[in-house]
Amino acid sequence: MIRLTAALTLSLLALTAAAADLPRAIWNSDYRSVNPGLVTVGHQLFYDPILSGNRNISCATCHHPRFGTSDGQALGLGEGGVGMGPDRTVDPDNVPEQHIPRNAMSLFNLGAREFTVMFFDGRIEADPSRPSGLRTPLDEDMVQGFSGVLSAQTMFPVLSPDEMAGHYAENEVSTAVRQGRLTGVGGAWDLIAARVRAIPAYQTAFEEALPEIAAGRPIAFTDISNAIADFITVEWRSDDSPFDAHLRGEAELTGAALRGMQLFYGAAGCADCHTGPLQTNHGFHAMGEPQFGPGKAARFETHAKDLGRGRVTGDPADNYAFRTPSLRNVSLTAPYGHTGAFPDLKSFVSHHLDPIEGLVAYDPSITKLIPLEGKTPFEPLTDEAEQAAISAAVTRAPMSLDDMDMSDLLAFLFALTGENATIGRLGVPDNVPSGLPVER
Repeated sequence: MIRLTAALTLSLLALTAAAADLPRAIWNSDYRSVNPGLVTVGHQLFYDPILSGNRNISCATCHHPRFGTSDGQALGLGEGGVGMGPDRTVDPDNVPEQHIPRNAMSLFNLGAREFTVMFFDGRIEADPSRPSGLRTPLDEDMVQGFSGVLSAQTMFPVLSPDEMAGHYAENEVSTAVRQGRLTGVGGAWDLIAARVRAIPAYQTAFEEALPEIAAGRPIAFTDISNAIADFITVEWRSDDSPFDAHLRGEAELTGAALRGMQLFYGAAGCADCHTGPLQTNHGFHAMGEPQFGPGKAARFETHAKDLGRGRVTGDPADNYAFRTPSLRNVSLTAPYGHTGAFPDLKSFVSHHLDPIEGLVAYDPSITKLIPLEGKTPFEPLTDEAEQAAISAAVTRAPMSLDDMDMSDLLAFLFALTGENATIGRLGVPDNVPSGLPVER
């Protein structure tokens, strides 16, 4: 085990401070270009429940600015839940089948060009060799017209019964999903596009944004998805933190935040994975995070495993590896990990320092998880064989930080918080064209 003491850390910092391998600053050119008209319509669509099967859930339900563009839950509830964020509860008249299998990821800076892989397991990825330009779970059935990986990512949740589609025959969208009719005429995406086309305000907005729609082409599902992607690109671009000011030479980090930065980019080795302008190498790493909840299993499967990247690639070497997240605004996006197992940054960082020991010692009582009658979400933690497999996948050597080092490192992580991160640029709209309620 590598152990750092305050004295050793200070001596190392003295040697490395001047040559710290800091990333370059973020600039306008790092972000994809957007259509201003689509940003406007995407702003409305993001908060409009019209995109969900039962017209009761919007993108913002699980990705709200009040909760760091997430939902404040370990594993959230989409369909079958009522209320917002940590206060969301079970709808007694529409009980959920299960929790959403993974934590709701934050949306900050996903419009940056360097993001070519999406989701915890990378199941959506840019692939120029495919007609759609994308590799997705739909394989060759993936339609063309998505502007990129962010556009594709935004619209897969509407196909999930647990997230937005609804259960069994509750509505025409959920019925199409259960029958496997996802794309094409009469498919789930087409049914949602038809709803949007039927609302005059959306029709007008798309005509103003896209000349081909003004010329008579019907609004396609990909237009909806591209509009939401353009909105996310603008709304949650975040490069105005104290750390960003430091990189641009506009201001200097000092005190604990400066020491934490030097530790992050030096002896603690955080930048081995959290590298580059947005502090991610976009790779996949097994960090021994606790697995609970339904796991990533098909309805006919009985296990509660989540193999992460391994489920996508089929390579056992990728089992239990999950994508390295960007750390911008990380102080706002609790809870942490693919299951949201850790309620605060300190507990998450402590686990990363010694993942195997952290997995063994994990106490599920710290987890914010809505109880579901008849479900035992923490049962996977008692599966000794699975716990051993998760531990065996970890390759990172354990490390120990003393209290001062931990405090400094956390101070740096808090210095990654953008000035406008909690409000965005356009904010929550007062209403949406469908007339459905807006979650505030």
